Amino acid sequence: MLMEVVMAGFGGQGLMLIGKLLAEASMDEGKEVSWLPSYGPEMRGGTANCTVVVSDTPVASPVINMPQSLLVMNRQSLEKFGPLVKPGGLVLVNSSLIPITTGRTDVHEVRIPCTMRHRRLARTKMRK
Repeated sequence: MLMEVVMAGFGGQGLMLIGKLLAEASMDEGKEVSWLPSYGPEMRGGTANCTVVVSDTPVASPVINMPQSLLVMNRQSLEKFGPLVKPGGLVLVNSSLIPITTGRTDVHEVRIPCTMRHRRLARTKMRK
């Protein structure tokens, strides 16, 4: 078993935490794991992504050229990483911030309004 995932978006969206949680959960299951964070040169709000590789055997490299799965939280990340997903792969898209699709028919794309509920709650609290 080999699972290669890229998570990408802006710093502060929780992508590193999500990657760490996936890596920790996989290690708890006895899997071999690699977690590789990557930050842009900006402070908070800059680009951020991480790769997680989970395997039954030792992970040879944390670098992923063609991930099986992709979680993207902003348009720039979809445009950068969307074309790299393996055919038959899974792309999870934050539809709250990304109005476009991958445009691919060879991947399974799931659009989730990840930040919509948060914004509604914030507006509701501000009105009170």
